[in-house]
Amino acid sequence: MEHNEYIPKPAKLISIKEEVGGARAIKTFRTQFIDEHSFSHQCGQCAMLSVFGKGEAMISISSSPLQKDYHQFSILKTGRVTSALHEMVEGDTIGIRGPYGNHFPIDEWKGKNLVFIGGGIGLAPIWSVLQTALGKKEDYGELTLFYGSRTSKDQVFREELKELKKKMTVHLSVDVEEPGWQEFVGFVPANIKDKAPNPENTITVTCGPPIMIKFAILALQEFGFKDEQLYTTVENKMKCGIGKCGRCNIGPHYVCKDGPVYSWAELKNLPQEY
Repeated sequence: MEHNEYIPKPAKLISIKEEVGGARAIKTFRTQFIDEHSFSHQCGQCAMLSVFGKGEAMISISSSPLQKDYHQFSILKTGRVTSALHEMVEGDTIGIRGPYGNHFPIDEWKGKNLVFIGGGIGLAPIWSVLQTALGKKEDYGELTLFYGSRTSKDQVFREELKELKKKMTVHLSVDVEEPGWQEFVGFVPANIKDKAPNPENTITVTCGPPIMIKFAILALQEFGFKDEQLYTTVENKMKCGIGKCGRCNIGPHYVCKDGPVYSWAELKNLPQEY
């Protein structure tokens, strides 16, 4: 019998890492399917995670498709389901269905420079494409990351960022000055203006708070980036994942099916409902 797409497949939490503590806690979960279930995803896609008895939530897949041993999700504690996830421990079982949505056309970007721009938990949705490009570095030009957080304690992937600096250009920033901080102080768009990335043969991937995305795109446009060079993700509330409930629509588009990945050339022509 064909699998019902509404029914999640059971998966075990094989590791849980606390990224950020406090009121806006973030944890990274690695999962493995139980009973030979699995799926293959592409960079930028999402999956619906279920906590039985609590509900389900759409979460970006932050692991690369090149990683076959697990699927990774980095989750900000914000509501009933994500709070329940944060209370779970290694070995617990959750449900996963998906993957859903479109993806970053990374194969079309071969030979190009890639600039990744993330703010806060917004680094998680682009981590998949960043790690994939890094794993196939010979296929691409220069790789650069701009990443900002409120404070250094609010960074996700803190240890991974230290290792990343050995492999590519990384520009970090915090919103306000703090003792011992040696890198840029200010918002991400200001850091972009300070470093002035070259638009020639370059694609940018941006994800973070909507206000950051807006001003990051404006900053990039000042340097001559064209709309078709600018990619971002839309995180509208997604309830079903398959375009049935209508919760995530932008005009005629259902983000869970037609998104969440858009070029600015596509997005700017849609109703401003995101």
